[in-house]
Amino acid sequence: MNTRGTSEVINQDRRRLLGLAAAGIAASAAHLLPSQLAQADEVSLGDIKRTNLLRNDLSAPGREVIQVLVAFDPGVTAARHSHHGEELVYVTEGLLEYQLEGKPPVTLKAGDVLFIPHGTPHAVKNVGTGKAAELATYIVEKGKPLLVLSE
Repeated sequence: MNTRGTSEVINQDRRRLLGLAAAGIAASAAHLLPSQLAQADEVSLGDIKRTNLLRNDLSAPGREVIQVLVAFDPGVTAARHSHHGEELVYVTEGLLEYQLEGKPPVTLKAGDVLFIPHGTPHAVKNVGTGKAAELATYIVEKGKPLLVLSE
């Protein structure tokens, strides 16, 4: 019996199987939303829950839109941070206090909106007695981190 020939067939079968497995993994990853792929490298802002909803390129070169639902338990604060672009906030539930650098604090209730300019350090706190949440829409520079912690 020719063991070399059998060994070559087994190696070819292994390579073929590994290639199919790699293609399957790549195809599975292609079905994930870009926002799901981005979750692993995000900076933590504290004990908040972020649900990534959308990430898409814009017609403006080098810009993308990211949309996130951010939930806060009572008393929870999102650490002071900024973004490489603008943030549009829509409060969906509860009472949230926003402290933008250089401005007095502003408290928003469900249905209120807020514009946070590019690079403006800010913190957010749930000042209500129940849960609070915001729909955050970011128009940011593509390829840069979404969140930058501030001192």
